[in-house]
Amino acid sequence: MYDVISEKFLYRFKKRVNPIIMKKKKFLNIVIGFLAGVISGFFGAGGGLLLVPYMTGILKEKEVTARATCILCIFFMVLMSSFFYFNKNAIDWWLAIQCAVGGVIGSYIGSKLLIKLNHNILQILFIFFLLYAGVSMIIK
Repeated sequence: MYDVISEKFLYRFKKRVNPIIMKKKKFLNIVIGFLAGVISGFFGAGGGLLLVPYMTGILKEKEVTARATCILCIFFMVLMSSFFYFNKNAIDWWLAIQCAVGGVIGSYIGSKLLIKLNHNILQILFIFFLLYAGVSMIIK
């Protein structure tokens, strides 16, 4: 079943997907996705910290492609986590709506910048973001 769905998906988006990488690393892709999902569900974010380096380092995807693909992966992870937290009545809806307004605007600007920025600048910014996130977690 999975193979039939993935083959139809690959056929439809053949120009955007590298089928050789997808076939060779199918199991590894699922494992990395699983780990990213656990990290995302447990910490509330962070799946991209695993997915982007995996996609650029192991799969040799372009920076822009890796980040854009990662966002789509995170979308589905967030949907699953949100459903779980919704069922546990653990969501502050007013806070979520306020942050979502800013998040929509910020994601629009960020995605526009992602496409325009140089590959090296993206890597440097990502490193600084990771350092900031790591230091801020230690300080708290």
